[in-house]
Amino acid sequence: MSVLIAIPVYNEAGYVRGVLDRVREYADNILLVDDGSTDGTPEILEELREPMGLDIIRHPTNYGYGRALRESFEFASREGYDWVITMDCDEQHEPAHIPDFMAAIEREDLDIISGSRYLNLDAQSDIAPADRRAINMTLSNEINDRLGFTLTDSFCGFKAHRVSAMDSITLTEDGYAFPMQLWAQAAAHNLRVGEVEVDLIYNDPNRTFGGGLDDSEHRLAHYREVLDEEIAAAFAQVQAIATASSDSESGCRCC
Repeated sequence: MSVLIAIPVYNEAGYVRGVLDRVREYADNILLVDDGSTDGTPEILEELREPMGLDIIRHPTNYGYGRALRESFEFASREGYDWVITMDCDEQHEPAHIPDFMAAIEREDLDIISGSRYLNLDAQSDIAPADRRAINMTLSNEINDRLGFTLTDSFCGFKAHRVSAMDSITLTEDGYAFPMQLWAQAAAHNLRVGEVEVDLIYNDPNRTFGGGLDDSEHRLAHYREVLDEEIAAAFAQVQAIATASSDSESGCRCC
């Protein structure tokens, strides 16, 4: 079983060295998707590329978090990996949990293994910004009710993805609403989903989303709009495929 660690990066010059040092303790294959960084991140990645054996995709401008994830899946598929574990580069995803994902991959027959920061909060956990926690919980409940999941953390970017499952679904979302499309597609295609516990860490609760999404009401409305659109599109797509397959098997000559 081959596993790729994929890390979207945007202006993380202050964190990227330390994160990569920690990730290297647990993984041999690492992809960085530099999403148009304008600080010293590109220079640091080039410096580390050869000695750490990194694969790097460099965007000329900031395309968005979802785009970086999609390109990670495409890279993994081209290179023949079985799984992609995605994580952030701001020290809010603890690399020591990589073995937990590896164990879950071996133990569970799943297609997406999603990190959850809310499975088992304790006194050592950081406190999430109130608006982010509220939006996460609201949308997690809505996703569970509408799609039949039992997620406790629908927005955590620390995830393991079976590459063949990612190849079977249609992902086009470039921005931070990417999870809304992922969960809609996963449900429509009957992907098997589970969670593993990860730490709740917030080093910088004031980090910006950009694009007007720093306003929490606007952000929630945007995510809901995308969720509605993606649920309708995903299930329509699956129904169209099923209808076409049925017509082909029955020898339909309606055209």
